[in-house]
Order: sequence, then C-alpha cells, then structure tokens
Amino acid sequence: MSAPGQLTPDEARARFRAGLRVPTSGWSAGWTQANLIALPRADAYDFLLFAQRNPQPCPVLDVTEPGETSASIFAGDLRTDLPAYRVYRDGELVEELTSVTHLWRDDLVTFLVGCSFTFEAALLEAGVPVRHIEAGSNVPMYSTNRECRPAGALSGPLVVSMRPVPASQVADAVRITSRYPAVHGAPVHVGDSAALGITDLAVPDFGDPVEVRDGEIPVFWACGVTPQAAVMRSRPSFAIGHAPGHMAITDARDSTYVVP
Repeated sequence: MSAPGQLTPDEARARFRAGLRVPTSGWSAGWTQANLIALPRADAYDFLLFAQRNPQPCPVLDVTEPGETSASIFAGDLRTDLPAYRVYRDGELVEELTSVTHLWRDDLVTFLVGCSFTFEAALLEAGVPVRHIEAGSNVPMYSTNRECRPAGALSGPLVVSMRPVPASQVADAVRITSRYPAVHGAPVHVGDSAALGITDLAVPDFGDPVEVRDGEIPVFWACGVTPQAAVMRSRPSFAIGHAPGHMAITDARDSTYVVP
C-alpha cells in the first residue's frame, strides 16, 4: 500500500470518502492543500471582502458557484472528500463529521483558501524540521490578539500555526516560505508567543501541541482557520469548514504557487 505522501489527490480523497479521518500534513507530496469554508450566498460577499482585506490568513485559491460540489482545482466532492468537517450554526460548533452531504444547500458558496501544509515539503527539502510531521500529529494553531480587518458582518482574530525552528535555520524558513504567498507566505511573527497573546504553547486552540526543544524558536504563520474564527465571532446562521488540519487535497500543483 502506498505511503500517504505518494498518493495522488484522487487516491487520497477516495480514502477520506471511505471514512479515513487523519490530519493531512505530509499527504500527496507536490499537490496543494487547501482550507475550506462554505457559507450561504447571502454571506459570501462579506467573506470575499474579508479575504481581500486579510490576504495573508485568507488567500483565496478558488470559489464555487452556489451549490456546486466541486471546484476548478478540486475534482472530488467537496461534501465527502475531506477527512473531517465542522458544522456551525449561529457561530456555534455543533458537529464534526466525515460527510456533510445531508447538510449541503443549493445556496452554499465554497471558498478554498491556501494552506501552509503546501510549503512544508520545501522546508523539509531544505533540511528545516517540521515537528508535527516528525511526531505524526496535527500542527498546533492558536487564536491571537491581532484583529483581522473586518468586512461587512465578519470580524475576528488572526489565527496562526506554529512550527519550532532551530535558531540557525529561521532565516531559511522565512526565505523559503516567503516564496509561497498564495499559501500564507512568510511568517507573521518569530519568537515570543506572548506578543501574540498566546499564554501557553502547550495548549493550542486547534490541533496538537508539539515540543519546542532547546535552541529552537517558535515561528508563526498566518493560518487558514482564521475564517472559522470569524464565523465563531460573527455568528452567521450557517457555515461548514474543514476540521483544522484535515484539509482538501486539490488537483493543483504546489509549483503553481511558487514565486521566483
């Protein structure tokens, strides 16, 4: 059986459709991963404006027409082909499911938002460790004290992902990830987590904690869970997102989103 990193997007999506529920970091090497947020058409313009005003945490890769169940960069079924989904009603998380087919609506507009898992292969190739991949766990994610620019009815905090990086390799990590602006790009913060309002790295708001070893510095990237934080703050009547770390594996190549 092929290792997760060797699977094509079709093969990976088939496993998720069959019920496999795992974080997708390291899956389908070379293929772009994306966050998902689906909102009623009445809320879609506000989200598109929110994303335009906050491009680092919300870099939009694709948008569907209302009710569509696939996208130009995602040939699978948006309702079944992610490992797990979160369902929100009036901003409250009410369910976490492996399929949302029974909840899909003709007015839902789905946004696929860039994901930092996309640049992890480039970090590894450069010898920069990625701790959650080493540990076989989910990346830690934190809500911060930085506010996104509001748009219409939507507002919320910046969410970040964290990867510990040896001090001697921080500059490499910044340089490598800055070439991927469509999937969050360069870090938003390096070092003291308290400056972001994060009181304890061992207690992430989403995902799993990872070890920060002696000689390592926590490095923080904008995170595509930010739209779900905005949903929780702003309370639209209905929304579907991916379970954090359980991404949409698209049919786009990572190389599409690299800048020279």
